[in-house]
Amino acid sequence: MRRRDVLLDTGPMVAIVSRQDAHHERCVEELAELRTPLLTCWPVMTEALWLVRREAAAVRGLFRGFADNLWALAPLGPEALPWIDAFLDRYHALGAQLADASLVYLANREGIDTVFTLDRRDFSVYRYGKNRRLKIIPAPTY
Repeated sequence: MRRRDVLLDTGPMVAIVSRQDAHHERCVEELAELRTPLLTCWPVMTEALWLVRREAAAVRGLFRGFADNLWALAPLGPEALPWIDAFLDRYHALGAQLADASLVYLANREGIDTVFTLDRRDFSVYRYGKNRRLKIIPAPTY
């Protein structure tokens, strides 16, 4: 079992709670190998809820994930706004979203170097701190 803190992005969160998601089995298996709770934030939760809004069981699953200590919300206060604003400006051409910026901010603030995401394209480009890159899980499948 892996023993490190991990940030949770929208894609795996949705895949874990939605059996209809193409990545469901892979993400559930990956989750079983991680130390929980995984750290996430309101922008990620908002995206996930919107994506599964028509699947009542998946919506309940998102909330149950908090109750079952699979994931936890990290606070994002007004002190985060200048950092997130600068990040979104820096990665504007890439189409960076608030959820991504918030996770990278948390990586920087909390000293977490790993993100559980299906968005390898963007997260492989993002940098924080002194040009640090996040480790991305799960490993790519080719």
